[in-house]
Amino acid sequence: MNVVGLSVLLVLVGYLLGAIPVGLLVARIVGVDPRQAGSRRTGATNVLRTVGAGGAAIVLILDVAKGSAAVLIVEAAFASTGATGAWIAAAAGVAAVIGHIRSIFIGFGGGRGVATAAGALLAISPWSIPILAPLVLVVIWRTRYVSMGSICGALAAPIVTAGLALSGAATAASIAFAVAAGALVIWSHADNITRLRTGTERRLGEKAPAGGHG
Repeated sequence: MNVVGLSVLLVLVGYLLGAIPVGLLVARIVGVDPRQAGSRRTGATNVLRTVGAGGAAIVLILDVAKGSAAVLIVEAAFASTGATGAWIAAAAGVAAVIGHIRSIFIGFGGGRGVATAAGALLAISPWSIPILAPLVLVVIWRTRYVSMGSICGALAAPIVTAGLALSGAATAASIAFAVAAGALVIWSHADNITRLRTGTERRLGEKAPAGGHG
C-alpha cells in the first residue's frame, strides 16, 4: 500500500476507534442508557451522573485510550516505512475526536470529545497534559462545572502546545491538532455554554433526572 492509501486507512481507523461508544457499553452493563438522561451524551461526565463513579472512571480511562491508540497506531505504522507520520497522527487524533462526538455506531451521537482529545494530545505532545490537567482541575474545583473546565482546557491547549513547540518540546503538527481538537470540543459544548450563560448548567455531583436535558 502506498503512503496516501495508508494515511487514509489510518485516519479512518482513528475515526472508528473514537466512535466506539464506551460510555454506552459500560452503562448498559447496569441496565442504564445515558442517552436517555442528563445531557444525553455518552461521555464519562454523564456516566458519572447516571451510573456512578466506578463506571465513569472506566469510561474515562477507555476514552483516553481511544485517542492515544489512534495516534500510536499511526506512529507504529509509519515507523516501519521509515517516513514521518506526525501530520497523519494528528489527523487520526482529530478523526478519533470526531468519532467520539459523532459515532457512526449510535446514529452519530456521542460524547463531548474531551477525554479522547486528551488521550490523543498525550500521545502527540506528552508535556501538554501535565500543564493542562491542573488548570482544568482547578477550574472544575472552583466552579464545580465540568463543562467550564473542559472549555478552558480546550482554549488553553493550543497556547500551551505552541509554547512547548517554541522550546522544541512539541511539533507544528501537535499545535494543529490542539487547535482542531480544541475547536471540536468547544463546538460540542455549545449547549453547555448556553446553560452557563443562563445559570442553568448542572454542577458536578448533581444527579441527572431520567429524561432530563442538563
